[in-house]
Amino acid sequence: MALFEQMRANVGKLLRGIDRYNPENLSTLERYVETQAKENAYDLEANLAVLKLYQFNPAFFQTGVTAQILLKALTNLPHTDFTLCKCMIDQAHQEERPIRQILYLGELLETCHFQSFW
Repeated sequence: MALFEQMRANVGKLLRGIDRYNPENLSTLERYVETQAKENAYDLEANLAVLKLYQFNPAFFQTGVTAQILLKALTNLPHTDFTLCKCMIDQAHQEERPIRQILYLGELLETCHFQSFW
């Protein structure tokens, strides 16, 4: 957990002010998403910043990173994190295979179709 806490402090500094939307920080934020997955941690604010940077810079969009963000948000149900993240992904990217599958799983959970989910 030490690596996550160290990265959280660094990312917290990046997310303040105008640097939040600096595309040069995207690689750091993407590594932070991977660290969250590895260390079973979660930082919604940083993940939303990644999705917002993808909106501003569609050429930098990473399907794998977006899938990890959605999965982390899915684990935070019944909070609205998943819906918030989903709304920040354009329709074309929502049709990509891993993202489409995660969105389907989210729909099953949100509509209480637990047997179908499992």
